[in-house]
Amino acid sequence: MAGFNFGGLEQALADTRGSGVSFESQAKKWESEEEAKDLIEAINNCKVLSYLNLEGNTLGVNAAKGIGEALKKHPEFQKALFKDLFTGRMKTEIPPALQSMGRGMIAAGANLTVFDCSDNALGPNGMTGLVELFRSAACYSLQELKLNNCGLGITGGKMLSQALLDNYEASVKAGTPLQLKVFIAGRNRLENEGAKALAQVFAKVQTLEMVWMPQNGIYHPGISALSDAFKLNPNMKSLNLNDNTITSRGAEHLKDALICMQNLEEINFGDCLLKTKGAVILGESLQDEHLALESLILDHNEIGANGGYAIAAAMHNKEQLQTLNLNGNQFGCEAREGIREMLEETQRLNALEEMDEDDSDGESEDEDEEDEDASGDDEEESDADTCAADDDDDEYLNNTVESANQSINWTLNSTAELNDSSVLFTGTSEQPNTVETFCNTPHPTSNQFDALIETDKLQAFRDYLKRIPEKDYLVHLVFAIVKLSAASLKNQEALRVATELYRDCFEYAQKTNQVARVNNFFLIQLGLLKNEDKTFKPAYDQNACRTALQHAIKSKVFSDDVEQMFNLFLTRFN
Repeated sequence: MAGFNFGGLEQALADTRGSGVSFESQAKKWESEEEAKDLIEAINNCKVLSYLNLEGNTLGVNAAKGIGEALKKHPEFQKALFKDLFTGRMKTEIPPALQSMGRGMIAAGANLTVFDCSDNALGPNGMTGLVELFRSAACYSLQELKLNNCGLGITGGKMLSQALLDNYEASVKAGTPLQLKVFIAGRNRLENEGAKALAQVFAKVQTLEMVWMPQNGIYHPGISALSDAFKLNPNMKSLNLNDNTITSRGAEHLKDALICMQNLEEINFGDCLLKTKGAVILGESLQDEHLALESLILDHNEIGANGGYAIAAAMHNKEQLQTLNLNGNQFGCEAREGIREMLEETQRLNALEEMDEDDSDGESEDEDEEDEDASGDDEEESDADTCAADDDDDEYLNNTVESANQSINWTLNSTAELNDSSVLFTGTSEQPNTVETFCNTPHPTSNQFDALIETDKLQAFRDYLKRIPEKDYLVHLVFAIVKLSAASLKNQEALRVATELYRDCFEYAQKTNQVARVNNFFLIQLGLLKNEDKTFKPAYDQNACRTALQHAIKSKVFSDDVEQMFNLFLTRFN
């Protein structure tokens, strides 16, 4: 027993209070079993080895064999904490070392709950030493898997995915399905293919609560695959995709996933090139729910003023919010102050982290993002083309909208222009003055409204709108409201009809999950939110429209959330 370090053993056992062994941050260099004798003896003498913490040391192949033998005696073993364990080791040493310790856990019949091998230069080669363990029954019980900063690459990511898929299938057959809750794999160069492979795992387990995958070079095809998987994990509480390239295309996919993850407490999409459009999309998805949200990080995303306003407006009901990071964007001085005012109105200003001044004029416009998403992704051209087509088809109410059944084109400034085949109201006796002609007239007047042949004007508008195909119904409805509002300043009946149609509009929008889009449309049309298209000109009397909106608010036609949002913007405007 000469040379045995009793002090080290006693300290290790004392530190763990009988529940495990820790040599954390002792800078030990274990080459042989003899050099690792104090560690091996500590494992052998620990009555209940619930965890083994070897972080901050360096482990060789022969020493790992001895540790593996010692682990065979501990079926109660649960937590393998091997972070930063192979500093200075050759890539040929890591796989057999991991394999020896893994086989010890398998032989013991251990039920691992935590496996942390972060900050080790594993690469695809190192993953070969873990595949056997991850496929085994020892990992059927795995709840936390941490492989941060391991350089796995696409190949390593695919190997990990396949091992976990095999584990899931086997665990289901054994009657103990894998219920992974925490997955951390930042800084691994997974890229799109690695993300897609791991998305298959996430879609299978459906029990995730935390996913951190920052700095992996993932573009929108990978984001799309992950989003589809996230939809199936409703218990998600923390999602970190920092420093990947989400853009507005990825935000469109994440929007649908976020709707399915109402328990989210932390969202980190910092440095993801969201730009203004992506921020608006995220604001829409967070607007109505996500009441548990505590932290939202969107720094350094080249977001312009409207994106900042959309995010600030979405925070109105986030009573748990503690951190809102919007720093490093392109709001401009005026918008930064406006964002602060909006947050102060809803008592969320304390959550806002300091925003550095920027040199932008607050009118950052989103450019064509094909080049952004194509970077480094030649093999994904077909996916990029598909996503680009999806973007072209996306119809925002405050942008170009097509109503094919009547050949009506709503231009960017939201003026209704009819083609040559459409019927325009001329005021002559040759054409009846109906609700249809009113709605198809670019700028109907109060007099035209008074001259409608229908007696029950509200019912006539509803009957006309019901005949519109459902895909175009909302477009026609919102423009009918704007036209009626513009004519309502001196026409109480037009005001009444506009108010009731507001009610119909938001009930339909709520039913079809389009409330945020309708909000944005009215905010822009009424001059309450700046349109980033510099060619935009208001087509209708905005003062009359704002007055009609205020009347609708007083008439209690909106939900509390929508009412609060409109009041917020009206107050700021005034």
